[in-house]
Amino acid sequence: MTKLKTIAAYTILTIAAFVSIFPFLWMVVSATNKSVDVTKGRLLPGTNFFENFSNLLNTVDLVPALVNSAKISISTTVLAMLIASLAGYGFEIYRSKAKDILFNVLLLSMMIPFAALMVPLFRMFGDLSQTFPMIGIDSLTAVVLPTVTTAFLIFFFRQSTKMFPKEILEAGRIDGLSELGLFFKIYIPTMKTTYAAAAIITFMASWNSYLWPLVILQSPEKMTIPLLISNLGSSYAPDFGVIMTAIVIATLPVAIIFFVMQKHFVAGMMGSVK
Repeated sequence: MTKLKTIAAYTILTIAAFVSIFPFLWMVVSATNKSVDVTKGRLLPGTNFFENFSNLLNTVDLVPALVNSAKISISTTVLAMLIASLAGYGFEIYRSKAKDILFNVLLLSMMIPFAALMVPLFRMFGDLSQTFPMIGIDSLTAVVLPTVTTAFLIFFFRQSTKMFPKEILEAGRIDGLSELGLFFKIYIPTMKTTYAAAAIITFMASWNSYLWPLVILQSPEKMTIPLLISNLGSSYAPDFGVIMTAIVIATLPVAIIFFVMQKHFVAGMMGSVK
């Protein structure tokens, strides 16, 4: 009976793994085929990858789009890690009834869809454009600021901080560390797995962001990689081989970061729910 349960479990896991991996495999295989082969659903690798890659470089400005996405994603991740962790740390370490009420109000903001905020955000950045063009409409900064931190990230850091040994902070205070010193010299090094998990989540969300950059960015030279791929797919006669090649290239940075930091990601996620 135990053997049958084991076989059934592995069979289900194998099917689930195949279903999860198949879209990625199909994407990679399609990047090596011609457009007509992709539309036919060909599942065998072809020999057209370098031709598709050459056509992609000749069709669109791929490198600037990748650079823009990298600038936005890295800036968002670094700022979000600092701001969200400071907020989560403060809500948990310096608890009070007023802070708990404020935190609950903050969580309620997760119920508001981002689409409902786009019009007021656009008008706000439109007003800022007249005085501060560097953070107004059609600037990369305008893409970063509204998404620099979220209620989820603050909640994530606060939950992780519940597992943080408070005795270390008391020892640091006895040694004469300031409150900011406790945060930067003790909290951050101790919670590195939590930072790794949060960084992966934030970077992936920022790298794949489409709706807000579509609204706020207007110049072709400011285009990000999701917008570039969308433009490729909206042409009169889209070349699906070229589109799949662009998607593979866009997926590589996120995939590399995830696999490099996979152990830290799992440890950070587990630490946040214990």
